[in-house]
Amino acid sequence: MHLWNPPFCGDLDIRIARDGTWFYLGSPIRRVELVRLFSGILRREGEAYFLVTPVEKVGITVDDAPFVAVDFELSGSGAEQVLRFETNVGDQVNAGPDHPIRILRAPETGEPSPYVMIRTGLEALIDRKTFYRLVEIGQHHEGWFGLWSGGEFYRIIPESELQVG
Repeated sequence: MHLWNPPFCGDLDIRIARDGTWFYLGSPIRRVELVRLFSGILRREGEAYFLVTPVEKVGITVDDAPFVAVDFELSGSGAEQVLRFETNVGDQVNAGPDHPIRILRAPETGEPSPYVMIRTGLEALIDRKTFYRLVEIGQHHEGWFGLWSGGEFYRIIPESELQVG
């Protein structure tokens, strides 16, 4: 948690695309170290995102989530298993009460958009390949298909909507 409350200094032309790519003035920021530095000072207030230092706060644009979960490791099994996610900027978190997983489904198609909380208010979109791997280890519980991690069950889809065959 940061204690800084600097003045707002306006918006910067920095955008984080849905795939996790950071852009400055429309061009991708290719230096991984710079992206990691910026990601460390990223904050969210309501629906707005800011880069916050001790002396200034600037607004940026985030298309979806500021991070992308690009991999996970599994330890344990059943209700005792733990899913440890890694993001595109090197953050690692164990999914559970402090880092919940949530699944949004597109109303028109039912297509899932899965997320895991990385830091307060800052989520990672779980990328497609990682989500497919998660589905492979999914389990049935109380009428739902979903995932266990950190003693919590995260619902993906009602069993009644699963297609068999």
